[in-house]
Amino acid sequence: MQLSEIQPISNRRSEFWEGVKATFPLVIGAIPFGIIFGALATTSGLTAWAAQGMSLFVFAGSAQFIAAGLIAQGSSLLVIIVTTLIVNLRHVLYAATLAPHTKDLPQRWMLPLGFWLTDESFVVVIKRYLEDDASPYKHWFFLGSAVFMYTNWQLCTLVGIAAGGLIDDPLKWGLDFAMIVTFIGMLVPMVCDRSIGIAVFAAGVSSLLLRNMPNKLGLILSALIGLGVGMLVYQILGGNKKGNDVVSE
Repeated sequence: MQLSEIQPISNRRSEFWEGVKATFPLVIGAIPFGIIFGALATTSGLTAWAAQGMSLFVFAGSAQFIAAGLIAQGSSLLVIIVTTLIVNLRHVLYAATLAPHTKDLPQRWMLPLGFWLTDESFVVVIKRYLEDDASPYKHWFFLGSAVFMYTNWQLCTLVGIAAGGLIDDPLKWGLDFAMIVTFIGMLVPMVCDRSIGIAVFAAGVSSLLLRNMPNKLGLILSALIGLGVGMLVYQILGGNKKGNDVVSE
């Protein structure tokens, strides 16, 4: 066997730390987002313990922001639950995409990884699963990414809570824009063929047209519209070679 044919040996530790490293750029964008949440939650009427508890047991940035806003408005518990559920329905799409790669994992893995699944971790983890190698430890890559994101979110929430009393209006600082830039950075590398590009365009236009729907329902509908348009275009075009390569992986 030639030296060039030797594949690197994958192990649990290396996969874990590769997951951490792959997630690091996305964590940078999430830092101000977490700090803003901690500050906003305390100024919205939540106690420090409740704000930190929300990050510990909910761990869903956009849903937490919406929940904090609804609490400040005095909304009912049912409205808060339904609204955050709708906002987080995108995770169903994430889970469906990851399912073929994680279906053989035992429950002791599925439960924590399902809870820790975030937008950022999904982007780096699905890319790792689609890489053409036979590593049996790719779920450790998932774990490294997820634990890093979770730890960062807790620490940033804590910092935001501590700074909450010093900031009158956390949103006026504009730090939430960092998260928008992060999402754009996550999305662009995934646009690898025409059908995906058209799907992104359709979802973007739909989100603008449907932005005034209640409970952020427009976000979910625009995601479904983008998915439907992308699948239709893919069928019409017959799938270009690059697109077929991605699917076959």
